[in-house]
Amino acid sequence: MYDFEGEKAAASAGGSGPHRALMFLELPRVVGELAASHAVDLVAPRRPSGAGRPVLVLPGFHATDGMTGRLRSHLKRHDFRVHGWGQGANIGLTDRLIDGMVERFEGIRKEYDEPVSLVGWSFGGVLARWLAHTYPGDVRQVVCLGSPWRADGERTRATGMFERSRRKHGISDRARPMVDLLRGPLPVPCTAVFSKTDGIVPWRGCAVDVSAIPPAENVVVPSSHVGMVANPLVLDVVVDRLCQDPDDWHDFSWRGALARKWVGAS
Repeated sequence: MYDFEGEKAAASAGGSGPHRALMFLELPRVVGELAASHAVDLVAPRRPSGAGRPVLVLPGFHATDGMTGRLRSHLKRHDFRVHGWGQGANIGLTDRLIDGMVERFEGIRKEYDEPVSLVGWSFGGVLARWLAHTYPGDVRQVVCLGSPWRADGERTRATGMFERSRRKHGISDRARPMVDLLRGPLPVPCTAVFSKTDGIVPWRGCAVDVSAIPPAENVVVPSSHVGMVANPLVLDVVVDRLCQDPDDWHDFSWRGALARKWVGAS
């Protein structure tokens, strides 16, 4: 994210993010993950399990709704009512984007008259955490995909992009208070999905402190960072978690998720 803590904090957090070799492998991995997810959908049975519940998907930094299209189409396939954020490119914490995101969220909440599930990719997951803190009664649950929300995940391979965006587009006076708020424990169920071979963000900055009330859990996947919104295993995790009843929560297990996907076991 933004370098709020300065270079001293960056050094104590271990530099500028994952090893450079992992960053260079991002593109070829994404290509394979996208192809694999389409192939799996061709053979996997369609199991409408979303019951028409609303979901808002928030893109990562400098990403658009188009880049979350594979994830959203997969969720629609499972009968969720899925919405992009409708703000164009995510250029960071500007007043325009903050206000637009809030307006979008409130509109979806009023349209369905029920709490909205939030799925945030990378920086989008950071924004999802803030929405959950700000509107706890209107958020059903949060799923974060490779989202470095901790202070020790401040420096990533994208931090330079954040700083350039701040100089070009500005930054809201609300930015730092927002980040301070979202770093607290969430008041709603939360699943943090991350990869230890992420080429952009340090995975330790994405992990949550596990708890039972409200549920907070970590799910580790073999994925690139950019491919989090296309990797077939990540898509399975997202669907499985969004199908959970917040009042009757069951911790994630690969055996259970894959059984529900392929044989329809409960």
